[in-house]
Amino acid sequence: MTTARIGIIGGSGLYQMPELTDIEEVKVDTPFGSPSDAFIVGTLEGVRVAFLPRHGRGHRFTPTELPFRANIYAMKLLGVERILSASAVGSLQEQYAPLDMVIPAQFFDRTRARAHESTFFGGGIVAHVTFAHPVCGELGDVLEASCGAADVRAHRGGTYLCMEGPAFSTKAESNVYRSWGMDVIGMTNLQEAKLAREAEICYATLALVTDYDCWHEEHDAVSVETVVEYLNKNVRNAQVIMREAVKRLGAAERGCACGSALKNAIFTAPDLWPEATTKKLEAIIKKYGGK
Repeated sequence: MTTARIGIIGGSGLYQMPELTDIEEVKVDTPFGSPSDAFIVGTLEGVRVAFLPRHGRGHRFTPTELPFRANIYAMKLLGVERILSASAVGSLQEQYAPLDMVIPAQFFDRTRARAHESTFFGGGIVAHVTFAHPVCGELGDVLEASCGAADVRAHRGGTYLCMEGPAFSTKAESNVYRSWGMDVIGMTNLQEAKLAREAEICYATLALVTDYDCWHEEHDAVSVETVVEYLNKNVRNAQVIMREAVKRLGAAERGCACGSALKNAIFTAPDLWPEATTKKLEAIIKKYGGK
C-alpha cells in the first residue's frame, strides 16, 4: 500500500517540515533494522510526503552510525518513488559561498567503515547497478528550478565528497580534496544515493553550504555562532525549496530510468536466490522473479 510517493530526508538542523498538514507518525520495521526515527507522513501542497530526520530527532546518530539501509528500505515500503535529500555541507571552492545551495551531479566516496550499509545485496544474491550518474536528472532539474522560491544563489552540478567523520577535515585533507576538483564536502549522502538506486528510487541532493571548509584563509575567523546562524537560515530556505519541489512534482509520472535500475543488474539467476535473502529483499526484487 502506498503511503507517500515523495520522501524527504532532512539533515543537520532540518528535523521537521512545518507546513505539513494531516500529520501521522509512522513507525516502519525493515529487514535491516529500525530507521533513524519514525516517519512524519503528512500533506504538503496537496501531496502526501514521508519526512525522515536523517540523524533522528535530537540528532542522536553520527554519520557512521546511521542506519542507511533501513532508512531507504523503509521509504520503499512506504511506496516512495522520489527522495529529496537535504544536507549541510562545507564548501571546497570559492564560488560556493555560505548560504548558497548546490545540487551536485556526482559523488566521491571517502568513507571507510560503511561497507555493510552501502548495498542491500549479498547473502547469495549479487547485483551491480550502474552508478555513473548517481543523481536523478529529472529530480535535480526540479530542485534547481525550485530554488527560485527562496532568496538563495543556486548552483547545479559539481561533486559532493562524502567523508567518514564525525571529525571535520584537516587542512591538508581539505587542500587535497580541492586539488582533486571536489566542490562540497559532507558525511552522509553517498550511501543514500547508492541504496536509492538499488531500490529503484529517484534521488537528488540539496546541499546547504554552511561555511568554507578549513582550507579557506578566513576559516579561523568564522565563529561557531556564525555557522549556526547560517545553518538556521539554510534550514528555512531548504523548507521553502522542498515545498516548491513537492508542488512541482505533484502527481507527475517518472520519465527517468531510475524505476528500472535493477532490470539488468541482478547477476544471480532467480532459481538460485536463497529463500531467506529473497524474502529480505522482497520489496525491491519481487518483480524480477525468484522462487
